[in-house]
Amino acid sequence: MTDEVVTVECTTPSAEVAGLLARHAINGVPVVDEDDYVVGMVSASDLLSRHASTAGGTMSFPAVTVYAEQTVAEAARLMTRRGCERLPVVDDEERLVGMVTRRDLLGFFLRPDAEVELRIRNDVLSGVLRVQADAVQVHVLDGVVVLAGRLPHRSLIRTALALTSRTEGVIAVVDRISVEPDDRSSPRKPDAASWPT
Repeated sequence: MTDEVVTVECTTPSAEVAGLLARHAINGVPVVDEDDYVVGMVSASDLLSRHASTAGGTMSFPAVTVYAEQTVAEAARLMTRRGCERLPVVDDEERLVGMVTRRDLLGFFLRPDAEVELRIRNDVLSGVLRVQADAVQVHVLDGVVVLAGRLPHRSLIRTALALTSRTEGVIAVVDRISVEPDDRSSPRKPDAASWPT
Protein backbone atom coordinates (compact mmCIF):
# COMPACT_ATOMS: atom_id res chain seq x y z
CA MET A 1 0.00 0.00 0.00
CA THR A 2 0.96 3.64 -0.22
CA ASP A 3 0.70 5.72 2.92
CA GLU A 4 0.63 9.04 1.01
CA VAL A 5 -3.06 9.22 0.18
CA VAL A 6 -4.86 12.04 -1.60
CA THR A 7 -8.09 12.65 0.34
CA VAL A 8 -11.03 15.02 0.20
CA GLU A 9 -13.79 16.03 2.61
CA CYS A 10 -17.55 16.01 2.11
CA THR A 11 -17.48 19.77 1.52
CA THR A 12 -14.75 19.66 -1.15
CA PRO A 13 -16.17 21.04 -4.42
CA SER A 14 -16.61 18.43 -7.16
CA ALA A 15 -14.54 20.54 -9.55
CA GLU A 16 -11.64 20.42 -7.09
CA VAL A 17 -12.00 16.63 -6.80
CA ALA A 18 -11.83 16.33 -10.59
CA GLY A 19 -8.68 18.45 -10.59
CA LEU A 20 -7.05 16.22 -7.97
CA LEU A 21 -7.83 13.08 -9.97
CA ALA A 22 -6.31 14.59 -13.10
CA ARG A 23 -3.28 16.08 -11.34
CA HIS A 24 -2.35 12.86 -9.51
CA ALA A 25 -3.38 10.52 -12.39
CA ILE A 26 -5.68 8.49 -10.13
CA ASN A 27 -9.26 7.33 -10.62
CA GLY A 28 -10.63 7.73 -7.11
CA VAL A 29 -10.12 9.37 -3.71
CA PRO A 30 -11.43 8.54 -0.24
CA VAL A 31 -13.71 11.03 1.47
CA VAL A 32 -12.71 11.46 5.12
CA ASP A 33 -14.11 13.38 8.08
CA GLU A 34 -12.13 15.57 10.49
CA ASP A 35 -10.91 12.49 12.40
CA ASP A 36 -9.68 10.64 9.26
CA TYR A 37 -12.59 8.17 9.26
CA VAL A 38 -13.40 7.05 5.71
CA VAL A 39 -17.01 7.97 4.95
CA GLY A 40 -17.04 7.28 1.21
CA MET A 41 -15.17 7.17 -2.10
CA VAL A 42 -15.40 9.47 -5.11
CA SER A 43 -14.36 8.03 -8.46
CA ALA A 44 -14.20 9.62 -11.90
CA SER A 45 -17.36 7.72 -12.85
CA ASP A 46 -19.13 9.11 -9.76
CA LEU A 47 -18.30 12.64 -10.89
CA LEU A 48 -19.68 11.93 -14.36
CA SER A 49 -22.86 10.20 -13.26
CA ARG A 50 -23.82 12.24 -10.19
CA HIS A 51 -24.10 15.95 -10.81
CA ALA A 52 -23.61 17.33 -7.32
CA SER A 53 -21.53 20.32 -6.28
CA THR A 54 -19.53 18.60 -3.50
CA ALA A 55 -17.69 15.35 -2.84
CA GLY A 56 -20.35 14.45 -0.27
CA GLY A 57 -23.02 14.59 -2.95
CA THR A 58 -21.11 12.53 -5.51
CA MET A 59 -19.43 9.92 -3.30
CA SER A 60 -20.30 6.24 -3.10
CA PHE A 61 -20.93 5.13 0.47
CA PRO A 62 -20.32 3.31 2.65
CA ALA A 63 -16.75 2.94 1.44
CA VAL A 64 -15.32 -0.54 0.94
CA THR A 65 -12.20 -0.66 3.13
CA VAL A 66 -9.61 -3.22 4.18
CA TYR A 67 -7.82 -3.47 7.53
CA ALA A 68 -4.06 -2.99 7.60
CA GLU A 69 -3.54 -6.42 9.19
CA GLN A 70 -5.51 -8.29 6.53
CA THR A 71 -3.54 -10.36 4.04
CA VAL A 72 -2.87 -9.38 0.45
CA ALA A 73 -4.99 -12.33 -0.66
CA GLU A 74 -7.95 -11.11 1.40
CA ALA A 75 -7.61 -7.61 -0.04
CA ALA A 76 -7.45 -9.01 -3.59
CA ARG A 77 -10.55 -11.14 -3.07
CA LEU A 78 -12.46 -8.20 -1.61
CA MET A 79 -11.43 -6.01 -4.52
CA THR A 80 -12.52 -8.66 -7.03
CA ARG A 81 -15.81 -9.37 -5.25
CA ARG A 82 -16.80 -5.71 -4.94
CA GLY A 83 -15.40 -4.58 -8.29
CA CYS A 84 -13.09 -1.97 -6.75
CA GLU A 85 -9.96 -0.48 -8.30
CA ARG A 86 -8.76 1.09 -5.04
CA LEU A 87 -9.24 0.16 -1.38
CA PRO A 88 -8.66 2.54 1.52
CA VAL A 89 -6.62 0.79 4.24
CA VAL A 90 -7.78 1.50 7.79
CA ASP A 91 -6.45 0.74 11.26
CA ASP A 92 -8.28 -0.96 14.14
CA GLU A 93 -10.11 2.29 14.88
CA GLU A 94 -11.28 2.60 11.25
CA ARG A 95 -8.97 5.57 10.55
CA LEU A 96 -7.32 5.89 7.14
CA VAL A 97 -3.67 4.77 7.07
CA GLY A 98 -3.09 4.08 3.36
CA MET A 99 -4.41 3.00 -0.01
CA VAL A 100 -3.97 -0.19 -1.98
CA THR A 101 -4.70 -0.42 -5.70
CA ARG A 102 -5.36 -3.25 -8.11
CA ARG A 103 -1.93 -2.62 -9.60
CA ASP A 104 -0.31 -3.02 -6.16
CA LEU A 105 -2.01 -6.38 -5.69
CA LEU A 106 -1.30 -7.64 -9.19
CA GLY A 107 2.38 -6.93 -8.61
CA PHE A 108 2.29 -9.22 -5.58
CA PHE A 109 0.21 -11.91 -7.26
CA LEU A 110 2.01 -11.83 -10.59
CA ARG A 111 2.43 -15.54 -11.27
CA PRO A 112 2.06 -17.16 -14.68
CA ASP A 113 -1.33 -18.86 -15.00
CA ALA A 114 0.39 -22.09 -16.08
CA GLU A 115 2.46 -22.10 -12.87
CA VAL A 116 -0.64 -21.55 -10.71
CA GLU A 117 -2.48 -24.35 -12.54
CA LEU A 118 0.44 -26.75 -12.05
CA ARG A 119 0.63 -26.00 -8.33
CA ILE A 120 -3.08 -26.64 -7.87
CA ARG A 121 -2.93 -29.91 -9.81
CA ASN A 122 0.22 -31.20 -8.11
CA ASP A 123 0.04 -29.75 -4.59
CA VAL A 124 -3.71 -29.61 -3.93
CA LEU A 125 -5.51 -32.18 -6.06
CA SER A 126 -2.84 -34.85 -6.38
CA GLY A 127 -0.62 -34.15 -3.37
CA VAL A 128 -3.13 -33.45 -0.57
CA LEU A 129 -6.50 -34.73 -1.81
CA ARG A 130 -5.14 -37.64 -3.86
CA VAL A 131 -7.91 -37.42 -6.43
CA GLN A 132 -7.60 -38.90 -9.92
CA ALA A 133 -5.99 -36.59 -12.45
CA ASP A 134 -9.13 -36.38 -14.61
CA ALA A 135 -11.62 -35.93 -11.74
CA VAL A 136 -11.27 -32.13 -11.59
CA GLN A 137 -10.29 -29.80 -14.41
CA VAL A 138 -8.34 -26.66 -13.54
CA HIS A 139 -8.54 -23.48 -15.63
CA VAL A 140 -6.66 -20.31 -14.64
CA LEU A 141 -6.98 -16.85 -16.19
CA ASP A 142 -5.33 -13.81 -14.59
CA GLY A 143 -5.30 -15.48 -11.18
CA VAL A 144 -8.96 -16.51 -11.28
CA VAL A 145 -9.24 -20.29 -10.97
CA VAL A 146 -12.18 -22.36 -12.21
CA LEU A 147 -12.45 -25.88 -10.77
CA ALA A 148 -14.84 -28.14 -12.67
CA GLY A 149 -15.60 -31.84 -12.32
CA ARG A 150 -16.91 -34.35 -9.79
CA LEU A 151 -15.74 -35.48 -6.37
CA PRO A 152 -17.26 -38.18 -4.16
CA HIS A 153 -17.96 -36.04 -1.07
CA ARG A 154 -19.05 -32.46 -0.41
CA SER A 155 -16.38 -32.16 2.31
CA LEU A 156 -13.73 -32.97 -0.30
CA ILE A 157 -15.07 -30.16 -2.49
CA ARG A 158 -14.89 -27.69 0.42
CA THR A 159 -11.29 -28.72 1.11
CA ALA A 160 -10.33 -28.39 -2.56
CA LEU A 161 -11.79 -24.87 -2.71
CA ALA A 162 -10.15 -23.78 0.54
CA LEU A 163 -6.69 -25.07 -0.39
CA THR A 164 -6.93 -23.65 -3.89
CA SER A 165 -7.88 -20.20 -2.56
CA ARG A 166 -4.75 -20.25 -0.37
CA THR A 167 -2.43 -21.11 -3.26
CA GLU A 168 -0.01 -18.31 -4.07
CA GLY A 169 -1.12 -16.38 -7.13
CA VAL A 170 -4.83 -17.19 -6.75
CA ILE A 171 -7.12 -14.16 -6.59
CA ALA A 172 -10.50 -15.90 -6.77
CA VAL A 173 -11.93 -19.41 -7.15
CA VAL A 174 -15.02 -20.35 -9.16
CA ASP A 175 -16.64 -23.59 -7.97
CA ARG A 176 -18.07 -25.84 -10.67
CA ILE A 177 -17.50 -29.14 -8.87
CA SER A 178 -20.47 -31.42 -8.23
CA VAL A 179 -20.84 -34.45 -6.00
CA GLU A 180 -20.67 -37.81 -7.72
CA PRO A 181 -24.00 -39.64 -7.60
CA ASP A 182 -24.00 -42.55 -5.17
CA ASP A 183 -25.55 -45.57 -6.86
CA ARG A 184 -25.92 -47.30 -3.50
CA SER A 185 -28.32 -44.62 -2.26
CA SER A 186 -30.85 -45.13 -5.07
CA PRO A 187 -33.74 -47.43 -4.15
CA ARG A 188 -33.46 -50.94 -5.62
CA LYS A 189 -36.30 -52.36 -7.59
CA PRO A 190 -37.63 -55.54 -5.95
CA ASP A 191 -36.73 -58.76 -7.67
CA ALA A 192 -39.67 -60.10 -9.70
CA ALA A 193 -39.30 -63.54 -8.10
CA SER A 194 -39.94 -62.00 -4.66
CA TRP A 195 -43.22 -60.35 -5.61
CA PRO A 196 -46.27 -61.88 -3.92
CA THR A 197 -48.50 -63.92 -6.24
